[in-house]
Amino acid sequence: MPPTDSEIREILTRARTVAIVGLSNRPEKDSNEVGRYLRSQGYRVIPVNPGVPEVFGERSYPSVGAIPKDVRVDIVDVFRRSDQVVPIAQDAVRRGVRVFWMQLGIDNAEADSLVREAGGTAIENQCIMTQHRRLGLPAVGPAR
Repeated sequence: MPPTDSEIREILTRARTVAIVGLSNRPEKDSNEVGRYLRSQGYRVIPVNPGVPEVFGERSYPSVGAIPKDVRVDIVDVFRRSDQVVPIAQDAVRRGVRVFWMQLGIDNAEADSLVREAGGTAIENQCIMTQHRRLGLPAVGPAR
């Protein structure tokens, strides 16, 4: 069952750091637009993309599991095909990330179950930027 507006509001209000899997360094890509928006709202964005060394001045990691343990990650936001998300969900669960967000057009019942069974929240087929705007949420801190 998808989270309610109130649950999404709570998730986005409490979160401070979002690891974006598939974050591109190309400004015309949707993942880059979402990352820029989240940064403008005060979130720290951690790039997860083995194909680029950094995005927005932040070091990029090859996987969620490769992000150093001392780096806080509140949400894993995924820009990968639906058939590629299970290993990403497994990494997120191993790391203890409580929110696994699959962008528009991305859903995977196995990943959803993995996250929920670990006590987390899985959000499928929704854009984090669109939800933040739709709910009229304030920035979480100074723009980054």
